[in-house]
Amino acid sequence: MTDFFVAIGLVLVLEGLMFAGFPAFVRARMRDALELDEGMMRVIGLISATFGMLIVFLVRHYVIGA
Repeated sequence: MTDFFVAIGLVLVLEGLMFAGFPAFVRARMRDALELDEGMMRVIGLISATFGMLIVFLVRHYVIGA
């Protein structure tokens, strides 16, 4: 459960840095996201989640387990 809260914290840090450092870029990407249909958003979400799970697996299995 600790890892979950650490992950949430890291997401908030990364999002905060993006908002603070590149507000115009973030705003433009939000506008782009509003124009996507639901199907494409689901595909992007599933790809992102899969990629994230792969990263977690690889780090836990090969970096931490080494």
